[in-house]
Amino acid sequence: MDIQLKRGLLDVCVLAAIKSRDSYGYQIVKDIKPFVEISESTLYPILRRLESAEFLTVYAVEHNGRLRKYYHITPLGRKRIGAFKEEWKQIQSIYKFVVREDANNDQT
Repeated sequence: MDIQLKRGLLDVCVLAAIKSRDSYGYQIVKDIKPFVEISESTLYPILRRLESAEFLTVYAVEHNGRLRKYYHITPLGRKRIGAFKEEWKQIQSIYKFVVREDANNDQT
């Protein structure tokens, strides 16, 4: 898969993982893993990039005597998810075109 496409998809997956509730790194990885393979070493640069883009904010909470970073989606992050849904319609249309061409060739 094209690295830029995958990067964009992972960004939206991370935003979707915190869409309904704030979360922390390890939990985000667990929530995403059934759908796409992601490691913590991949996640943290994504989180920093999303924070820089103001798609999420970060705050710390003490947990078992240590500070744990929690991530919160911003209105801009929610807009990014909405934009992705619209973009996905175009991607589906392109996919249908490509598959249609394959289906036509299979029938001949």
